[in-house]
Amino acid sequence: MVVKVPLNRALSKLGILSRVQATEAIRAGRVSVNGLVVRDPARLVVPERVRVAVDGESKAKIRWRTILLHKPRGVVTTRRDPEGRRTVFDVVGESSAGLSAVGRLDLATSGLLLMTTDTQLANWITDPTHAVPRVYVVTVRGAVSPDTLKRLGPEVALRKASRRESHLVVTLREGRNRQVRRMFDVVGHDVMRLKRVALGALELGGLAPGQWRDLTRAEIGAAFPRRGSSDARAI
Repeated sequence: MVVKVPLNRALSKLGILSRVQATEAIRAGRVSVNGLVVRDPARLVVPERVRVAVDGESKAKIRWRTILLHKPRGVVTTRRDPEGRRTVFDVVGESSAGLSAVGRLDLATSGLLLMTTDTQLANWITDPTHAVPRVYVVTVRGAVSPDTLKRLGPEVALRKASRRESHLVVTLREGRNRQVRRMFDVVGHDVMRLKRVALGALELGGLAPGQWRDLTRAEIGAAFPRRGSSDARAI
């Protein structure tokens, strides 16, 4: 499935202008798409399949690139933070040019985060209808009982438990905000540590916090095999 996005968002995703700058430039008639001036920031486009120019200067398409980052705790998944906190783009540094985060991990969560120039890939993974599995290792306060485990659902496995804390593996099929923390709050167990260790068939492996590696198209194809042929062409 090919996903269209608003033009101002496309310019931001492609690293050409920020969302605010893009909106202003489009309304001022400074942006053209396939040779025609567009003044509507909400005009839908497929970023990888259009020619965009700003002030008459053609903007080259950013090359395809996807990285797997081990996001550290205490880092936010935004390009800029109004509170001045460190972001995943600060972690990756200059190598983050043109990349966008695929979904988010909250401030206190560490682990596997994809960053890509491919908006079609990002949209496909985050679309809840595709039910891409997300696997987390969770440490919670207190002993999780068998009855509580049943309440949590079939895709929660208990690794070990003591009076002090329990270690579990949780698999989710959608990326709702703070879902793991909320589900343990409901059963009376505070989450002490939370790390995402897999997304689709991709695994965090031995990457240390703050480290990342480039992925190949073949790895992406193997990790998300349900993507159709039209989606594969988009990457």
